[in-house]
Amino acid sequence: MLRSLLWTLALTLPLPLIGVATAVACPFCTAVSQTFSEEMAAMDVVVIAELVPDVRRAPAATGDQDEPATARFKVVEVIKGQPHLGKLQVLETVYFGQARPGTQFLVMAVDPPKLAWSTPLPLTPRGANYVRQLPKLPAEGAQRLEFFQNHLEDEDEMLARDSYDEFAKASYAAVIALKDKMNHDQLVSWIKDADVPASRRRLYLTMLGVCGTASDVPLLEEMLKSADAKRRSALDALIACYLTLKGPDGLPLVEDLFLKNKSADYADTYAAIMALRFHGTELELIPRKRILLALHHMLDRPQLADLVIPDLARWEDWSQMDRLVSLFKAADEKSSWVQVPVINYLRACPLPEAKQRLAELEKLDPEAVKRANTFVPFPAASSGSGT
Repeated sequence: MLRSLLWTLALTLPLPLIGVATAVACPFCTAVSQTFSEEMAAMDVVVIAELVPDVRRAPAATGDQDEPATARFKVVEVIKGQPHLGKLQVLETVYFGQARPGTQFLVMAVDPPKLAWSTPLPLTPRGANYVRQLPKLPAEGAQRLEFFQNHLEDEDEMLARDSYDEFAKASYAAVIALKDKMNHDQLVSWIKDADVPASRRRLYLTMLGVCGTASDVPLLEEMLKSADAKRRSALDALIACYLTLKGPDGLPLVEDLFLKNKSADYADTYAAIMALRFHGTELELIPRKRILLALHHMLDRPQLADLVIPDLARWEDWSQMDRLVSLFKAADEKSSWVQVPVINYLRACPLPEAKQRLAELEKLDPEAVKRANTFVPFPAASSGSGT
């Protein structure tokens, strides 16, 4: 039931909310947290401050075990909000760490004039310099990403994470505009590195799809065929990158490995479908009709057919109506969730035949049709004939 609901929602939501959104740089990446820039923008005061020697812990000083430990910090540099600080040179805020006096921290505050200070974040010298540069960067675009590209896989993990998040939230157009500044060989090195987290590998594969060439295809094919799960991690982005560089000629391998292959893991098959959605919505390298032919193979796998039915309806491929009706009629306990997507496919189809098939299926299984009707209303297709 839940699976049918999820895919009915996928079928009914506007395209940018599913699959790939044109505003997203990496359709296979998810930002982990707010970036430093986003946090700083939401604050009234941002400073770099040093821990002073007289750390005061509340329980020892006052005997009140419920009072949090605090420490004092000397303001070294004001990044934002000097008017709110006035003559303040030393601030006090909650602090539980064990850093040595003189260690630098990023400290932020809201609600002037009585500033409420955040928990201090320790900074390495690299981190302090990184934070100083952020207000000077353009708000968006390739020039901004060029700065963060230099900190991907930074030795300071905090900077590496923040730079990844900046890319994950940037526009795809900005990533494409960065092409001439991308370090191709470095990207390939990170992609080959099994210790690079899958989330970041997705980004690097997306970037390789922008700056790579046909010479990268053999490596990608080797990774796709590998039995080593680590080699094939970030499979959705790996397949998308491979198809970007190989073009339509790359589809037979993807079909054989993940779509036609009934032994393929669910996760691998789903990754392939996500990659095809990316190409069908974001790029024009592979004709959509060819992508649809690839997705048709999933209709030979009834237990997973519901994964692609929303795509067929979204791209107005009405050529599979008979097959879908047959899937509905043959559904058993292992494939019953295919029924609701089939009903919604027919509801979306503008062809007169679709209404006839709907009436036929309603007589056969009125409960399934009723379930489909309880979900989000499905908008009619925009064209009359489709594929």
